Parts: sequence; structure tokens; C-alpha cells
Amino acid sequence: VQLQASGGGLVQAGGSLRLSCAASGFTFSNYVMGWFRQAPGKEREFVARINQNGRLWRYADSVKGRFTISRDNAKNTVYLQMNSLKPEDTALYYCAASSNWFKNDYDYWGQGTQVTVSS
Repeated sequence: VQLQASGGGLVQAGGSLRLSCAASGFTFSNYVMGWFRQAPGKEREFVARINQNGRLWRYADSVKGRFTISRDNAKNTVYLQMNSLKPEDTALYYCAASSNWFKNDYDYWGQGTQVTVSS
């Protein structure tokens, strides 16, 4: 199993980034996909998740209206479009896969991609 996140980088406040997470080694379309982040000195926090067919999603209040999660099951890839970025969005962003929308556990985790937002 592999979850390879990419697309991070350095951006000014107000800018945008699009993260991608390419999955392999499991049946991607059977899994809920989520994005999480962890800033230095802070606990990992939930950002967004999307269900198996891409028609249901949830967001953390801190990113609602600015971030959009989507997926392409044909490409085994989940995306996170991040707009109106703020310095407090600076973190290591991870993607993860869960077999069940209703459980709070994730079965597989990627290694993360760094997002840095300058003020």
C-alpha cells in the first residue's frame, strides 16, 4: 500500500495550492479518503474527507469555504484544492484511507507534503 502526497510548497498568504495523493496497493474506490495536517508543536488535525463515490464530503471549520476535496477513482487520486491560504494553514499535509465513512480510524497513511504560507 502506498499513498504518495505531492503539490506542497511555499506560497504567500491569499494564494492557492493543489495537493494530490496518488494511491496504490488497495482498491481505491472502496475507501473513504481524508486529508489531515500537522503543524510544528501541534497535534495532527482533520482537514477534509470524501466518500467512496465523491458525492459526500466533510470539512474542518477552519478550512470550510476555502478548501475543496475531490477524487478521481479512475486515476486512484484524491485532491485538495486550497484557496485563500493563511499562515495558520502552514503544516505537513497527509492523505489517508478509511474503509468506513462512519468510523474514525484510517487504515492507511501517506508520508505527507509540506505546505508553508508566508505572511
